Amino acid sequence: MTTSRTRHGRNGNRRGWLAALALGLLLPAAAAAQTATWESLHDQAPERYTVVRGDTLWDIAGRFLHDPWRWQQVWRVNPQIGNPHRIYPGDEIYLYDCGGRPCLGLARGKNVVKLSPEIRTPPRREAIEPIPMETVEAFLRDHRIVDDPDAIDELAYVVAGDERRLISGAGDRIYARGTVVPAGHYGIYRVGESYFGPNGELLGQELESVGEARAMRQEGDIAKLEVLSARMEVRNNDIILPLESRLLESRFLPRAPQREVEGHILAVPGGVRFVGRLQVITLNLGTEDGLQPGHVLRVEQQGERVNDPRSRDVLQLPGDEAGVVMVFRPYDRVSYALVMRASRTLEVGDRVYNPDAQRTSQTQQ
Repeated sequence: MTTSRTRHGRNGNRRGWLAALALGLLLPAAAAAQTATWESLHDQAPERYTVVRGDTLWDIAGRFLHDPWRWQQVWRVNPQIGNPHRIYPGDEIYLYDCGGRPCLGLARGKNVVKLSPEIRTPPRREAIEPIPMETVEAFLRDHRIVDDPDAIDELAYVVAGDERRLISGAGDRIYARGTVVPAGHYGIYRVGESYFGPNGELLGQELESVGEARAMRQEGDIAKLEVLSARMEVRNNDIILPLESRLLESRFLPRAPQREVEGHILAVPGGVRFVGRLQVITLNLGTEDGLQPGHVLRVEQQGERVNDPRSRDVLQLPGDEAGVVMVFRPYDRVSYALVMRASRTLEVGDRVYNPDAQRTSQTQQ
């Protein structure tokens, strides 16, 4: 196939490229036929795009693809570039014809310093992020899930402040009952929302961060700690728990789950019911359901319930697509996800599902 360098010529070849895309790029042929169609690329996708500071992988993919998480289906790995999945400001992403199929390639910018992979790796902050990581990192400073809520009763807890204070803050000493490791850093938490499944089973217990403390010493079952920081007053009965690792997988890529997944928006931390783009939600799905960081789910808003004017039956109208969310921290049976796209206001109870599973069902119809 001869590729024209003009906009008109490239658009004329686009449909042929996209038809060939169904044969598969980085996925098996059967999967590609289900997930990649001629609609994959935007009609106005640029020939080349130069990455700028502040871009995310999702932003860049959205310039080329209708569904940004399908990035890997058109991403052509260049073996001459070390770690091609790390993209830096100044790099160029370009669209080209590779054997009758549309591919996206990477050209390293001149302002990027190449480091020896055997000796050093670029700091994560130098490369662009897959999603707005600052948003989720700030959220994880204040929230976490305990998979086994019954274990909370076994955790250390605040019994008093120094000089019998009922409320403590940064710089104060507090006393906790339970075992802590001297010189260890701990989080101070307060019990938040309890998450229940449709059958009433407890899926997880949310803890809200109060602050951080350093263990000073342990005498018997009483520990003395110094409050290092506090976002609210430290009170008796607050929980003392080793800090959860807040390091997120910096190399995860947006992608659909590999198996059928279906659940619902369980809650919005903070008590908000209606949510929009770049807000965090809780799903009633977790690692036990196959979810991993980077998995993308489509959101369907439940249709209205109406009365049949003849039979008087209550009817459930079909739902409408309402947005896309990406999982960034899965636990056993619940997950935190970030709303990446919202065509309408999302609500607690909205259905979430594997976008490829939906596409498969539509293909078979």
